Amino acid sequence: QVQLVESGGGLVQAGESLRLSCAASGSIFSTDVMGWYRQAPGNQRELVATITSGGTTNYADSVKGRFTIYRDNANKAVYLRMSSLKPEDTAVYYCYADIRQYSYVPRHEYWGQGTQVTVSS
Repeated sequence: QVQLVESGGGLVQAGESLRLSCAASGSIFSTDVMGWYRQAPGNQRELVATITSGGTTNYADSVKGRFTIYRDNANKAVYLRMSSLKPEDTAVYYCYADIRQYSYVPRHEYWGQGTQVTVSS
């Protein structure tokens, strides 16, 4: 029943900002790592940013200083604030979560359906 619901994508001009949101719902015992990946046409899916339940973050070099990831543990949500957007940021952005549904099962990774971010020059 675990679902990741994304929102916030859209079309913006270079230099503008967007905030992506992702909320996990369903039967969830714990959510350890959440984050965002992106995939442009013809490219492999790449890491954008991740954040652990304790707040440790990891960013791709290409977005450091421009993007900020944060989470709301109580609501099992993760956000990506994107500033100073560039055309090369154009991609489908996917929410990711490493979730343990029950205390007696291993963690499993879940993905959202993706939200399109298009940055025009």
